[in-house]
Amino acid sequence: MSDEDSYLWLEDVSGEDALAWVRERNAETVDALTGEPGFKVLEQEMREVLDDDGRIPHVVRRGRHLYNFWQDADHVRGLWRRTTLEEYRTDRPAWEVLLDLDALAEAEEEKWAWAGSRVLAPEHRHALVLLSRDGADACVVREFDLETLEFVADGFTVAEAKTRIGWIDHDRVWIGTDFGAGSMSTSGYPLQVRRWRRGTPLEDAELVYEGRPGDLSASGWHDDTPGFERDFVHRQIDFWNQELFLLPEDASGAPVKIDVPDDASASVHREWLTVTTKTPWLGHPAGSLLAFDFTAFLAGARQAEVLFTPDERTALAGYSWTRNHLILGTRADVSSSLELLTPGAGADGWQRAPLPGVPQLSTASVTCTDPDVSDEYFHLVTGFLQPSTLYRGTAGSEDDSEPVKQSPALFDAAGLTVSQFFATSADGTRIPYFVVGPEERSGPGPTLLYGYGGFEISMVPSYSAVTGRAWLARGGTYVVAGIRGGHEYGPAWHRAALGANRIRAYEDFAAVARDLVSRDITTPAQLGIEGGSNGGLLMGAMLTREPELFGAVVAHVPLLDMLRFHKLLAGASWIAEYGDPDDPADRPHLEDISPYHRIRTDGPAYPPLLLLTSTRDDRVHPGHARKMAARLREAGHPVFFHEHIGGGHAGATDHRQTAFNEALVHTFLWERLTPSN
Repeated sequence: MSDEDSYLWLEDVSGEDALAWVRERNAETVDALTGEPGFKVLEQEMREVLDDDGRIPHVVRRGRHLYNFWQDADHVRGLWRRTTLEEYRTDRPAWEVLLDLDALAEAEEEKWAWAGSRVLAPEHRHALVLLSRDGADACVVREFDLETLEFVADGFTVAEAKTRIGWIDHDRVWIGTDFGAGSMSTSGYPLQVRRWRRGTPLEDAELVYEGRPGDLSASGWHDDTPGFERDFVHRQIDFWNQELFLLPEDASGAPVKIDVPDDASASVHREWLTVTTKTPWLGHPAGSLLAFDFTAFLAGARQAEVLFTPDERTALAGYSWTRNHLILGTRADVSSSLELLTPGAGADGWQRAPLPGVPQLSTASVTCTDPDVSDEYFHLVTGFLQPSTLYRGTAGSEDDSEPVKQSPALFDAAGLTVSQFFATSADGTRIPYFVVGPEERSGPGPTLLYGYGGFEISMVPSYSAVTGRAWLARGGTYVVAGIRGGHEYGPAWHRAALGANRIRAYEDFAAVARDLVSRDITTPAQLGIEGGSNGGLLMGAMLTREPELFGAVVAHVPLLDMLRFHKLLAGASWIAEYGDPDDPADRPHLEDISPYHRIRTDGPAYPPLLLLTSTRDDRVHPGHARKMAARLREAGHPVFFHEHIGGGHAGATDHRQTAFNEALVHTFLWERLTPSN
């Protein structure tokens, strides 16, 4: 196979020729799809769903206030705001607006997008606000006064970069940013951890730790829990291996490595060290959650409290601390359960009790706790046909959690049902998938299959008013596949599709597609597929490996050139997931799974493809989608391409862009999967 690439010029993100090509392709796609009957109606419906005032305003507790970021029709870029619990419990809370991004963008003539904040406890007066230019991962940082509601004139300010920053105290922060040559990894993330004092030049910030040149990133943070104040440094070796260090109180002392396996995840809360294993350790299987007395562990003790042990059907979904308790989330065949665990001593050990109210085939997750202060928690329960409900409770209380917010039902679910099936992959592995569609079927119909299959990301039930309104309400069936590469069944499920085994994820997805046809749910001509980022790579793989299985394909912000991904933006950070194209041992399998290099002019016809990307995506380079579209066009295959100038890796920064994208996607799919309608 030739290494020559005649479309390298399309990797010039803002090059004049490349952008001229983008404008031409955009115009073709807009002309072809937005003129379809019903496009404007569907776009307006998507906007109504996205802007609906009844959506749950998700919050984070900071002191006496609950903070929220909100976008709607009148606040396109959004409002950072806060309220009290008493107000939040009401149907229409009174919100105090802290920062209006629309007003800021207009005043500064910059397309600001919200990228988060860091609020200094316990006073909660000073914040570090992160602002992205049009949705990019790189941000500027500015200090904000939550009393005067103004940016601090001489406060902490950092120029645009993929910065890591967090408070130590009022006058100091941990900072990792672009300090010049050698300070950033090849993926564009900080390698230096510095302690920066207020009023001093950023370049003079004290260097405390520096990762190695081949590392992915490094970061520092301060634990301000009263009575447990301490500082940590985190070294991210690659995407799946890391080291955690405790910094000594004596600045002249060496960092103390927390002696857990590099592929394990470790965190510290008060007196407890919790460790999630990826491989067997201390006699416990991969996927276990273990707890240790932190002081004893540092002294050499290795006696663990076992908080969770996986089995073939059940995996750890996550955990969250309150001040005195731990909320444990697990999934059995991708359906959620929550338990409340209470540390104990002596023969009784840790106590546990179920948190009720989680239906079958649904997802429950903790959205907020305030672990330094109280046992309050918020958790969300959602399902494909079940509008999300947000509950608030107090861990350890005899009172049940209370529903404080519920999303409205934004599409008609009458006559619809949710089922779970299992397909058999090429190697005999049982692959779970959910089917959402008509309870009574008269035969196969238009079906949209979604998948991801990578980076330990699980595909779980959730309520999507966009999918409901744009697809289910029109008679379509929606399917979500839990293929290998994700975390549906724990670490082994992910490892099964790592590196040279990535093909297992593609075999799993194809097996689900065939199972849908064998169950008479759909036909290949009526089956569309959709995925984004790594899921976009999955879509490219299906297009070029199994084109006869599908009637249409949609790929958002995709990876597609697997021989150059490591040279483009953050791509080097994913070598641990896919392999290294520069390593002779890895290159053959990467060449084999690279959709850009598998395009053929002979064999079965390719189904039509819609590619969506963003010029401002500084994570997955837009060149992937651009080059794929160009080569497919050259080979005579049907392809549509659209690139927003803004949007970042999300593909959109506001509801207007999102509504347009969704209308584009569902118009493309519906017209091609239901040609007789």
